[in-house]
Amino acid sequence: MNRLDQKIASLKQQQRSGLVCYFTAGDPNYATSLALISQLGENGADIIEIGMPFSDPVADGEVIQAAHIRALQSGQNLKKTLKLVKEVREKDNDTPIVLMGYLNPLLQYGMQQFIQDAKGWVDALLIVDLPYEYQAEYLDLIKANEMHFICLTAPSTPDQRLAKIAENASGFLYHVSENGVTGMQLHQQNQLDHKIQSLKSFFNIPVGIGFGIKSVEQVRALSGKADLVIIGSALVDTLAKEGVEATLQKVRTFADAL
Repeated sequence: MNRLDQKIASLKQQQRSGLVCYFTAGDPNYATSLALISQLGENGADIIEIGMPFSDPVADGEVIQAAHIRALQSGQNLKKTLKLVKEVREKDNDTPIVLMGYLNPLLQYGMQQFIQDAKGWVDALLIVDLPYEYQAEYLDLIKANEMHFICLTAPSTPDQRLAKIAENASGFLYHVSENGVTGMQLHQQNQLDHKIQSLKSFFNIPVGIGFGIKSVEQVRALSGKADLVIIGSALVDTLAKEGVEATLQKVRTFADAL
């Protein structure tokens, strides 16, 4: 069992939803990023998701795109991101870390070399722009190095494709919800609840819901329904505008809502 397996087992035993916090490595600079990420676990994050900076993060919104730009301008790259993870591990060797990013930088680094360099430090990998049809060649390598392969789904993903994705997914599922929860009409909330249950019928791993979750009310609405609540932009935006301490306070507030 790697750290992610242990955390999932712990959450299940506690019968609660887990909090996944996303930040971009090196945003706004290496030192700040290290100081923040090293403290996430002790401030309520159950799982840490670290974005690997890329010049063309097309799947991300404006807030996280800006974080990628800041990180790259500060000199962050894939090698430094692995260094960051290793330094985080000196202070927090328990909280699972998921690296999230795009295929191009990984290929430039060398996929096999990257996976080997990440082994023991990183618990899972999410490659945003690697479709199901091209995952097979990397799956064995990732799993042989004791990491999980996190897969993405969207509300538009057809059932037939969900069944295929379920064959490769491990660790947890990242479902990109197109709508927030607060302010939704009752039938929309019911639709999301139904979607979560539907996903659980395809996947025998925890279901995480992300995208657009910004408020405590949204987190509470998902608590006990989604296995994991994934928050990115709201935290990245707070870091950019208010700094590390305010961001950690927001993490604690979200954690308390679960």
